[in-house]
Amino acid sequence: MATRLKEESLYLPRLAEIVRVEKLTETEKLFEVRLKDGSELGHKPGQFVMVSVFGVGEAPFSVCSSPTKKGSFELCIRAVGNVTNALHRLEPGAVIGIRGPFGNGFPLDVLRGKDILFVAGGLGLAPLRSLINYALDRREEFGRLIILYGCKTPSELLFRDELARWEKRDDVNFLVTVDRPDDSWDRHVGVITTLFPKITIDPERTMAVVVGPPVMYRFVALECIQKGIPESHIFMSLERHMKCGVGKCGHCQINGKYVCQDGPVFTLSQLRLLPEGGVVRQ
Repeated sequence: MATRLKEESLYLPRLAEIVRVEKLTETEKLFEVRLKDGSELGHKPGQFVMVSVFGVGEAPFSVCSSPTKKGSFELCIRAVGNVTNALHRLEPGAVIGIRGPFGNGFPLDVLRGKDILFVAGGLGLAPLRSLINYALDRREEFGRLIILYGCKTPSELLFRDELARWEKRDDVNFLVTVDRPDDSWDRHVGVITTLFPKITIDPERTMAVVVGPPVMYRFVALECIQKGIPESHIFMSLERHMKCGVGKCGHCQINGKYVCQDGPVFTLSQLRLLPEGGVVRQ
């Protein structure tokens, strides 16, 4: 019976209710979701869920809230296709389906007790926010926390209230940049790698966690390496076309690895062995 229930939780969506919707930008909304049976999602930072809009379809989304948040979880969703546009039309009280959580997430046991360099590009802040808030909620378990965040324009910045709180904290080093400023922007301008000269780290105790568009990864990896961080201490979360979440459909396969099961989090040294991933080059 226990095995059957476990299999059902993988393949059958659990009913969930949207309890809050917040507009973050012109294209992103934050959805707070509660499972209808009252249970916790039980995710780890870096894991994702498959979300069903009944009658429309299903799509994968990273959980952007920390597991320290009880009673509900959050998803940051950009409207780019049929499922995401349908989700953006939903209001609090709407019922959706949830499968998961899936994937291996960020290695908390490895990160605990270390300094962490967070590097987020654009929408990559959403999955990274889960780990950032976990570290902040359990601040005594971690060393220095450095957050680098970059977007194309100021209008695309996510979680603005939280960014302001992170910047004010004495125990966090937060830096932000945009590629193309507007008249309201008086901060740093440039791609995210231009923030690296502004930070100092202890490479022997620093772990880097990187999430963003694939084009960013190669250049951020080079900056981390130049700072002396070993490739085995640089963690990256891949975005692939995941369809099932359980390693059955093969859409997310790279050289025999299933991103939905073996990832989405890999070390840079692991990614060196997955050239088809298109993230880093030899």
